[in-house]
Amino acid sequence: MLAYIIRRLLFAVPILIGVNLITFALFFMVNTPDDMARVHLGAKQTSPEMITAWKQIHGYDKPLFYNEKASGLSKLNETLFVQESLKLFWFDFGQSDDGRQISSDIKERMWPSLAIALPTFIIGLITNIAIALLIVLFRGSVLDSATMVVAVAIMSISGLFYIIAGQVLFSKIWHWVPISGYTDGWDGMKFLILPILIGIFAGLGAGVRWYRSIFLEEINKDYIRTARAKGLSEIKVLFGHLLQNGLLPILTGVVVVIPTLFMGSLIMESFFGIPGLGSYTIDAIHAQDFGIVKSMVFLGSVLYIIGLILTDISYTFFDPRVRLN
Repeated sequence: MLAYIIRRLLFAVPILIGVNLITFALFFMVNTPDDMARVHLGAKQTSPEMITAWKQIHGYDKPLFYNEKASGLSKLNETLFVQESLKLFWFDFGQSDDGRQISSDIKERMWPSLAIALPTFIIGLITNIAIALLIVLFRGSVLDSATMVVAVAIMSISGLFYIIAGQVLFSKIWHWVPISGYTDGWDGMKFLILPILIGIFAGLGAGVRWYRSIFLEEINKDYIRTARAKGLSEIKVLFGHLLQNGLLPILTGVVVVIPTLFMGSLIMESFFGIPGLGSYTIDAIHAQDFGIVKSMVFLGSVLYIIGLILTDISYTFFDPRVRLN
């Protein structure tokens, strides 16, 4: 097991380097250091001297991938890509382009993101599995067909529509919850209820169809027929045998998501004014703050890789046939 984890972590290094390479290339394909300097200086008329000084202070005066003026390995080492990327592997995110400590911002903003993501994930998972089991119980009936039509309809509508419709209906018309904002503690729940409900509802279509397909694949297997032959009720068959044996494919989609929960929802947090990591990333993109953008992309990649490793490890606990060497 330990050897497997170490091997997977070593394989992750070139993946993270590749992700970083693409991030640098795409960002500076759209934004030049001169454009970034003008945005951050905020002056209507910025002189070339001001732009040059800003780039030197923030390290953007170096070549991106290849330094022709240097010699030997310095041609690669004395570049923006190498010097900025190496720090990320030590989780030294440095400062944003406006001087804030990125690590401190992440620690502060992860809690609002978790306050939305955790309830949405847990309640949504339970709801999706419960509805899918109910549909399997009445498979082939009108309820099954009607639920699938509704699920496809929910999937077909953009999540942005649910956000806007929820804000108009529950905040503008009925005045049940605030339209946006956030405060710490239990007082902040009034700001979180609507985003959580919208997140759960928006995920119902895809979730119910996914779990229904898993359970329908299992429902006609021999161990289900054997359980019925022993005289067990359909409810006991579903919850005692079907659900237990359907855990492996469920784990594939669940465990990998858990480490990334604190990254937040980009659109949800922006529309509801939640100061989480999702809105933090969106604001950084608008402000052309490359320090934050590269840090968030790197951190998201690391968490996703950790999720994949945890998924493989979890298989060994639920399926004795799986062994990691």
